[in-house]
Amino acid sequence: MIPWPRSAPTARDRERYADSHLGSFWLDPASGVPVAPRLDPLDADATTDLLVVGGGYTGLWAALHAKADDPDRDVLLLEAGRCGHAASGRNGGFCVASLTHGVEHGHARYPEELPELERLGLGNHAGLLDDLRRMGIDAEVEETGQIGIALDPRDTDWIEEGAALLRDLGHDVLTLDAEAARAEIASPVVHGGLWDRTGAALVHPGRLAVGLRAAALDAGVRIHERTTVTALRATGRGVRATVAGDRSPAGRTAPGTPPVGGSTVGVPALNGPTVTARRVVLAAGAHLGGAGSPDLAPTVRRRIAPVWDHALVTEPLTPEQRDRIGWRNRQGMSDVANLFHYFRLTADDRILWGGYDAVWRRGGSTDDRHQDHDPTYARLAQHFAVAFPQLDDVRFTHRWGGAIDTSGRFAAFFGTTHDGRVAHAVGYTGLGVAATRFGARVALDLVDGHDAIATRSRFVGTRPLPFPPEPVRTAAIRVVQRRMLAADRRGRRGPFLRLLDRMGLGLDS
Repeated sequence: MIPWPRSAPTARDRERYADSHLGSFWLDPASGVPVAPRLDPLDADATTDLLVVGGGYTGLWAALHAKADDPDRDVLLLEAGRCGHAASGRNGGFCVASLTHGVEHGHARYPEELPELERLGLGNHAGLLDDLRRMGIDAEVEETGQIGIALDPRDTDWIEEGAALLRDLGHDVLTLDAEAARAEIASPVVHGGLWDRTGAALVHPGRLAVGLRAAALDAGVRIHERTTVTALRATGRGVRATVAGDRSPAGRTAPGTPPVGGSTVGVPALNGPTVTARRVVLAAGAHLGGAGSPDLAPTVRRRIAPVWDHALVTEPLTPEQRDRIGWRNRQGMSDVANLFHYFRLTADDRILWGGYDAVWRRGGSTDDRHQDHDPTYARLAQHFAVAFPQLDDVRFTHRWGGAIDTSGRFAAFFGTTHDGRVAHAVGYTGLGVAATRFGARVALDLVDGHDAIATRSRFVGTRPLPFPPEPVRTAAIRVVQRRMLAADRRGRRGPFLRLLDRMGLGLDS
């Protein structure tokens, strides 16, 4: 059974983050992220060989791959807010090799392809780290591995089964009983763990995004920020994009919360120029499916459910406070419940504590005004106090949220629209720090018509079922979330979730 209390959070829980900054720690200069100059909106009609829509990890990697393939290819990237300021600057920084949201999930859905998908994922992960070294991007990489934490003593079977599967796929893994796991991290909720030491690292998400942006500019990519693509239309041999730009000098000015996706709340979007491109890569993540966002690809929109994830970050721990929790090996960690927490140390010994709630806004809104969700922050603080009672004197300095591009198969999906001239890679479901590099490569290969091992796979060639339309979508998501919570409390999945498992459907936190 999960250890989290059913009682409401207390005033003390809320007091611990009362003075915190609303905005991603990773985007705060206090975290060590370089301050990148703003790039002007697009202000004139343009033509290009390749238009990339979205300046997060997928879009930046797509632009970099395209220039590496052909340095003479003209690449134009348009970002509605600032590059890296949506999911790419708000995640936990867990850079893991899996393309299938974990090997257990991959084994259940793609058993015949899993060895090849793991090979591709591990190669992509190694290539990412090599690229960062080659481009001189200091993303504070820590190759410490990741531990899946068991919250229930009955999870020992999962630990052994997971270890066996990982070893069969060539991973270096270590199983931990309760005593060994608590030697890695001193917490009363820990009852065992599985330490995967292959293809699992930690990064600073903001430094990674800023570094990729700088590398793209150095490679000759034209980038315009505060420029929203509102429509795409196949025309002649290419695609015409209609653009609306934010012409204000700074966009929204709240620290750490610049405009993201298609949202320009409080700032009028003016009619802008048009872009004519031979090919287009859509890399706008959750905003391709968000309510109020431009409908650039209806078949994609129906397969994304933008779900909000939130996190807290503590003040830097003192050496004495660090001694209370151990964690000498600095691994990334997450528990193995359906509604799970992920947690890690930062370079200056803060604890990032996130996850659990998966907040669905009716219609799938990605509006940044949803970022301040006190019920979730209170619950996170309450659970942190249960996990680390010895840190009762620690306060939180940052709180933030962001929309995840959740897909029904828990992993990214790919395809083309507009007579094959527009490709997409979307639906990473919260595990995209490394997988976006792979997704960008696949999207480019699809739109350029290149044959590759990945594009021939069933994983790339199939798509998840669409989510139902409203109001059924909201009702269905609410039911799944309640069943997931009930399964965690009982320690087993009920018949409804098992049916979804057989159908290859679901929703992840």
